[in-house]
Amino acid sequence: MKYSENEIHELKKIAATLRGDLIEMIPPGKVGHLGGSSSIMDVAAALYFKHMKVFKDPKDPKRDRCIFSKGHSVLAQYAAFVELGYVSHDDLHKVKTLDGTLQGHPDMDHTPGIEAVTGSLGQGLSVSLGMALGLRLDGSDSRVFCVVGDGEMNEGQIWEAAMAGAAYKADNLVAIIDFNGVQATDVSEKVMPVGQVGEKWKSFGWNVIEIDGHNMIEILDALDAAKACKGKPTAIIAHTVKGKGFTFAEGKAAYHNAALTESEYKEAQELVAKMKEEA
Repeated sequence: MKYSENEIHELKKIAATLRGDLIEMIPPGKVGHLGGSSSIMDVAAALYFKHMKVFKDPKDPKRDRCIFSKGHSVLAQYAAFVELGYVSHDDLHKVKTLDGTLQGHPDMDHTPGIEAVTGSLGQGLSVSLGMALGLRLDGSDSRVFCVVGDGEMNEGQIWEAAMAGAAYKADNLVAIIDFNGVQATDVSEKVMPVGQVGEKWKSFGWNVIEIDGHNMIEILDALDAAKACKGKPTAIIAHTVKGKGFTFAEGKAAYHNAALTESEYKEAQELVAKMKEEA
């Protein structure tokens, strides 16, 4: 195994800590995107705390870039930013407030670490491709990671960007599809079936890797394989569980964007404590 047991253990602990930060942002009665933020949290831990080039200065030109095209799940990034020191822990309690730096969707003008304004679904992959091509023109070895929702693949612009990414051989671009199978109102297969996702991305000319998006070893191995792939961009299809870690919310569209009750919030805190113990 390329990564030591201790490294995997530490990343699992970080993922648990990030989920703890997540629920601090959405206390009882405050509506927030628990489901999709938690489903991508293990990937976020691997990206920000092991794989990506990350610096104390979030604007360091040598950094790798990460864009959440599914901007409603930005709470996962905010949690990472707190642990990286980009924003303070107190900022977690000001999410979606006028005096806070952390808004409901990514705001590059007010939040250190945010690379683009996203949330109008379908646009983030195009932005990411533009960044990747710009970095290549600059002679930079920095890379761009774009997190895409599985429901977001209903948007036509995703496939325009996929076609262009392959045409320009943007091998410094990685799309990570958070394939949790549930979108805003129902399971994705009922809302708009996307068919054989891996085959679709392959047909557009991408290198495709399918993984368990909660298995830290698989996540890290996939990111390394994407870096080693030359001449084409990579799509990592991360099979995940909506609301992962919070059993009362797992796989349920009701927790795509919802407020927790007092009892649910207490249960969430207990589940986070258990995650940290078992990491």
